[in-house]
Amino acid sequence: MSQSKPLKDRNFDNLASRFASNIYQTTKGKIRQAVLLRDLLELAELATPTAILDVGGGQGQLALKLAALGHQLHLTDISAEMLQLAAEEAKNQGLSAQLQISQSSLQDLPQRLGGQAYPLVLCHAVLEWLAEPEAAISQLRQLVQPGGIVSLMFYNQDAHRLSNIIYGNFAYVQAGLKAKKPVRLNPQQPLPPQQVLQWCQQAGFALLSKTGVRCFHDYLRDRSQQQSHYAELEALELQYNRQEPYASVGRYIHLLLRA
Repeated sequence: MSQSKPLKDRNFDNLASRFASNIYQTTKGKIRQAVLLRDLLELAELATPTAILDVGGGQGQLALKLAALGHQLHLTDISAEMLQLAAEEAKNQGLSAQLQISQSSLQDLPQRLGGQAYPLVLCHAVLEWLAEPEAAISQLRQLVQPGGIVSLMFYNQDAHRLSNIIYGNFAYVQAGLKAKKPVRLNPQQPLPPQQVLQWCQQAGFALLSKTGVRCFHDYLRDRSQQQSHYAELEALELQYNRQEPYASVGRYIHLLLRA
């Protein structure tokens, strides 16, 4: 019997342009950005200019939004191609002075930073691409100051299962959500929210808040409404995505954690 290949951390060199068109520039990318900004800008820590570490921040869409608000961002990613696009966009927006860029994996960051820690650390849509997501939680703990905050967003296994049942992908669900031919931009390892929360608590984090990201967007019967009724859809996402049961069916879960 053949054995599945061990998972490897994913590097998105050569796929950066596809990420921009397939994710960042779509309605699902716009909702993700709106939700994360709403959650982050409510933090008292961002009431004044703050140093922020963005781990696995890719092309820097969120980092540049925060830099434009006066914060100092340190953007890191394993992909040189992603970071080059971020640097070019920072220059275009006149934000280069507020954006430090480092090519590094999460695993190497504690050593690369020499013990430096930040009051706010972002880690969005990274865990589900890692071979050892549990270890990543402890690594994030090393990067945040005592009493600081980690903003953690990850791909929700429960919502992934629900959506595939709704879509009629019964064989895929019965196979344990294992695809014969994985789609390159689909996360390789959706994560159970309760398991992730347990890892966070074991690493010494306290949960401040939980938000669902795309609680309704992906489940619309008429997908054309994702664009034709985007304003109404975004408003409903922001209104209900912290309430259960909606928060738990978001395609991503966003946790704010206190160190």
